[in-house]
Amino acid sequence: MAVGIVTDSTAALPEEVRSRWNIAVVPLAITVDGRTVDDRELDTAEILAAKNQSSSGPSPGAFAEAIAGQDQGDGVVVVTVTSSLSITHQSAILASKGAACPVSVVDSRTAAGGQGLVAVAAARAAQTGATLDEVVARAEQIARRVKLVGALANLDQLIRSGRVPGLAGRAGNLIGLRPMFDIHDMVIRRLRPALSDEAALQRLLGIWRRTKPTGGDGHLHLVCIHAGVPERAAELMDAVTSEVVPADAFICEFGQAMMINSGTGVRGLAWYWD
Repeated sequence: MAVGIVTDSTAALPEEVRSRWNIAVVPLAITVDGRTVDDRELDTAEILAAKNQSSSGPSPGAFAEAIAGQDQGDGVVVVTVTSSLSITHQSAILASKGAACPVSVVDSRTAAGGQGLVAVAAARAAQTGATLDEVVARAEQIARRVKLVGALANLDQLIRSGRVPGLAGRAGNLIGLRPMFDIHDMVIRRLRPALSDEAALQRLLGIWRRTKPTGGDGHLHLVCIHAGVPERAAELMDAVTSEVVPADAFICEFGQAMMINSGTGVRGLAWYWD
């Protein structure tokens, strides 16, 4: 492979996926009660139990180091979390300007498993011998096609962050509300909440089913996402794969930077059809 691939830890790629596709991952920074560490350096429970938590994108220097390590002759493609959510994309662009090799920075237009699918698509193209421009074109094509939907387990972290008023949030928890969202084409949308875990599961599957190509044609590329609940992601994977055999599929856990906003218990799907 002559084109190297870099992404950031928002993509939440499992180690086996990183290794298989030779993708370098630059960690976001997590600040916990005044102490700054890399994403995944501390236990998630310790981060969420802290009085104050925040996250920030990788520095240009961190991206520059990863780019230099992935330079294999024909340049490097950097796939970032959508620029509408983070300064990470701008940091990667700054790093690209001082690189010794050609670098193209692609906005994944999504996050988490959706971003991971864009990075893997870029790496797959690179491993077939595609040029830098061809890898960029493939990544941008998938970035516009990939969909991500998810459901939170409760409103606790939204209450804590101030995104939901405390009284309303506690009332929502009492009646079992499961906030739902999608991320597509650089926009996060709040969907109608589900009233139970089972209802959330069926809503996620229903949204996915509505995207099936007519006539049964198309290859499914799938990621099941979770935040500290791998068994829920496995249940979701089983439900999808009982209907369609994916061209490729894996399970990933939310990065800690995203869990600061969502809390644990999240599960969701990211996918596209070829």
